[in-house]
Amino acid sequence: MTSVSTPLTHPAIAEVGKSAIHSCMTSTTSTPSGDFDWALVKSFVAVLDAGSLMGAARRLQAQQPTLSRHLAQLEAQLGVPLFERTGRGVVPTAAGLAIADAARQMQDGADTLGRTLQRSREATSGTVRITTSDVAATWLLPPVLAALRQAEPGIQVELVASNTLTNLLRREADIAVRMLRPTQGSLIARKLGEVGICAAAHASYLQRAGTPRRPEDLAEHTLIGYDSDTTIEQGFARLGLPLPRSRFALRTDNQIVYSQLVAAGAGIGFIAAYTLPNLGGVQPLLPMLKIPPLPCWLAVHREIRGNPVVRRVYDFLAQRLPPALTG
Repeated sequence: MTSVSTPLTHPAIAEVGKSAIHSCMTSTTSTPSGDFDWALVKSFVAVLDAGSLMGAARRLQAQQPTLSRHLAQLEAQLGVPLFERTGRGVVPTAAGLAIADAARQMQDGADTLGRTLQRSREATSGTVRITTSDVAATWLLPPVLAALRQAEPGIQVELVASNTLTNLLRREADIAVRMLRPTQGSLIARKLGEVGICAAAHASYLQRAGTPRRPEDLAEHTLIGYDSDTTIEQGFARLGLPLPRSRFALRTDNQIVYSQLVAAGAGIGFIAAYTLPNLGGVQPLLPMLKIPPLPCWLAVHREIRGNPVVRRVYDFLAQRLPPALTG
């Protein structure tokens, strides 16, 4: 940086103002690779605004010799002095004033870029808590969440296996995947598709007890049902096949236990089709038995739907879950 005042009144100074920054960006002497070094212009703007090297160093939390070196490099690239020393600091030369607006525009652009990148980082990092039933948490979501991890490595997921919506309503979870449509006004629900339900049994049971050929044959088999939940009985009653509770020799409301009873060959159960690939040896039965499918809903609390991280996970689930519902 020169210490001699050199008034630049030559008409060419206007051209300096138009092309100086462009010259910096295209100069092959700015860095060994030929790329423009933004730090030089950043230091120039800081000194220009502060009026001294000391003030600029405080603003940038940098060393004065570093700023002085940056200015010298920038002046060398442009071929003109940008500041002259005074008793109280530095003042810009005509060339410095000529490029001031362009340099500040670069500063504004860099600030905007920084804010955009920060928002992008915030939108792709964070923790999302998902709640779903125990059976969906065991067999439906894991492959989808594995894909989410690959697509969004900055997002952490907490998976809660629960059969109630209370945790979503109390804001203890961000997103819910349910087989029952939420009716609470504070929740926004989107139907993802339907989960097919089929009669199924393990090959060992069928070898021992025979394979039912008609829905009516179920009355002669060991059936696995629910304990307090009457969904299965009600479903068969609607199909014109009333099966009393006593026909279900094994009963449990835990879906994982239920599936494992079927997989163990304990009897015939009625399970989600997407679980079949995970239950080795379990075969679907009675294709003519039209058991009503269960709708699958994706729910989120209205107040957090706009959260960028929650939204990314919500959209990912909305895209990936529908194909997974069919098994």
